[in-house]
Amino acid sequence: QVQLVESGGGLVQAGGSLRLSCAASGTILSINDMGWYRQAPGKQRELVATITSGGSTDYADSVKGRFTIARDNAKNTVYLQMNSLKPEDTAVYYCKLAVVTISRGYGMDYWGKGTLVTVSS
Repeated sequence: QVQLVESGGGLVQAGGSLRLSCAASGTILSINDMGWYRQAPGKQRELVATITSGGSTDYADSVKGRFTIARDNAKNTVYLQMNSLKPEDTAVYYCKLAVVTISRGYGMDYWGKGTLVTVSS
């Protein structure tokens, strides 16, 4: 069984910064891709950033140059550093990890429960 715990959300003024974390625990053999997604009220969930096991990253155009995704494989954790936040960044942010468990032997996607980020103007 795998559990994901997200932290770091909150209320911040426009132009401010936040750092999100998502830590996985359980019978983990390895983690492949890690990613952050977000869902604003009344909108569909969208990709924010991803990072592969090799460290390659990809970002949504709307966050390029402002957000940075990183991972700590020893801690089974993915981070999202968010700078120059805008009101349109307000959303619930979810992490998704492709986890290979000891029992299963192949990757399966696990989602965090989400953490709310609110950016005031």
